[in-house]
This record gives sequence, structure tokens and C-alpha cells, in this order.
Amino acid sequence: MPEYEFCDVYVPRGVSRKATARLLTDHAEYGHWELDRLRLNPDGSRKVRLRRRIIRQLHATW
Repeated sequence: MPEYEFCDVYVPRGVSRKATARLLTDHAEYGHWELDRLRLNPDGSRKVRLRRRIIRQLHATW
């Protein structure tokens, strides 16, 4: 079962869809995050939850 770490991002209501898409694209491209869920609030703000997989390195024993 993969393990994930999460990052919550709050986008206020004055931010355009294009600017929000650019912000999330930058997080995905440079931070290796993927969209877990997006909630559009009635006031126009967005709450975004991003996730990325935790990769554990196994230590070799000789």
C-alpha cells in the first residue's frame, strides 16, 4: 500500500481560474504533487489538497 504526504493549499476568491491552474501546475511540475481533491466554496475560494507518494529507500545490509 503506497504512503502519501499531503499539502493543503488555500486559494482566495479573487484569484482567477487561470492563475489557480498555473499555481497547481507549478506544484505538480516542480514538487511532484498531484491533485487529491479540490473544494470550491460558496464564496468563490478554493481549498485544494495535493498529495505525493513517499518513496522509502531500503538500506542494504552486507
